[in-house]
Amino acid sequence: MSDLFRLDGKVALIIGGAGGIGSALTLGMAQHGAKVVVASRSGMDDLGKFAEEIKVKTGMDAMAHQVDVTSEESMATLVKAVLARFGALDILVNAFGLNIKRPALEYPMADWEKLFDVNVKGTMVACKHAANVMKERGGGTIINLSSVRGIRGFGGGNSAYCGTKGAVELITKALAIELAPLNIRVNALGPALIITKGTQHIQQNPELANKYKAMIPMGRLGLPEDLIGPAVYLASDASAFQTGQTLFVDGGATAS
Repeated sequence: MSDLFRLDGKVALIIGGAGGIGSALTLGMAQHGAKVVVASRSGMDDLGKFAEEIKVKTGMDAMAHQVDVTSEESMATLVKAVLARFGALDILVNAFGLNIKRPALEYPMADWEKLFDVNVKGTMVACKHAANVMKERGGGTIINLSSVRGIRGFGGGNSAYCGTKGAVELITKALAIELAPLNIRVNALGPALIITKGTQHIQQNPELANKYKAMIPMGRLGLPEDLIGPAVYLASDASAFQTGQTLFVDGGATAS
């Protein structure tokens, strides 16, 4: 029973793996026994440093690779590199995402298209190429990044972001059904606000922080570390009969 949550012998590709959420998930996967691939739009210097940090902290092998998820060619190159290094790809975590807040009545379509290009097209491109490898290996697991805003409307200029996360919700369900016969499970994580470098200004503003806390029954803001356990669960045999689901990590925000 203690081995249910172990990822020993698995290769995990975390796209967005050096970001605020992704870095925590990368570390968590490695701590639970997976060899990890850190992929992102970030420069190779930063990615390489983080991969080395993972090796030192966990003793697990780690690889860095730059990728543009909106490009099929870039994604195909990444997958080939993963196979060349490790000979396998068992877990895909799509931990990337973009938000550009604009008033709905003034929303520039260029920004709208950019969000859908990254959050929606990027998710599908990554799933498509990783799943083709998993098919040949007899199975695997995919974890997409949704949000509480994928099932609830949210003001403040979030019309495009909510739209993209709603799309990720249904992509996850549709792929789960289509890929189930291939022994590929597809689930998602749905966090509430998570405090990272990009959102730390909220935590530093008491009035704004209290506004967000008021939406969360547990009365606090989320941290990247709050997602490690749920992500490991979805990646491991502990969730062997779970697919097409979003695990909301939101302090109870979606309970009401």
